[in-house]
Amino acid sequence: MAILAVSTLNFGTRAGGATPKYAGVDATGALTAADVAGDVFPNDGRTFFRVKNGGSAITVTITAQKPSDQGLLEHPVFDVGATTGDKWLGPFPAAEFNDVNGRVVVAYSSITTVTVRPYSLGERGRG
Repeated sequence: MAILAVSTLNFGTRAGGATPKYAGVDATGALTAADVAGDVFPNDGRTFFRVKNGGSAITVTITAQKPSDQGLLEHPVFDVGATTGDKWLGPFPAAEFNDVNGRVVVAYSSITTVTVRPYSLGERGRG
């Protein structure tokens, strides 16, 4: 099982009194091959998980660690389409999805041609 590093999504900054200019979300960083044993990533409650699929359709399962506020222990399953599947999953409430190490656990139905990367929203938001 691979531990993935989280990239921060920043929307840009602005100087006081200046008209704000934002570059938008930079999600161009390299994706990592999904691990056959699954992946984990640190989660601060503002973390999203990107899954890009270049082969046959797959499912991605996020392991819930605690019941939701409705009392159900549900493990969300996401379908990622064939060849052009590119999905952003999350965010994941830390109270429900973090394991004892503060990480989200991910499993895949297949990993052939699947690449992934976690992203977290920056503290500054719009600047």
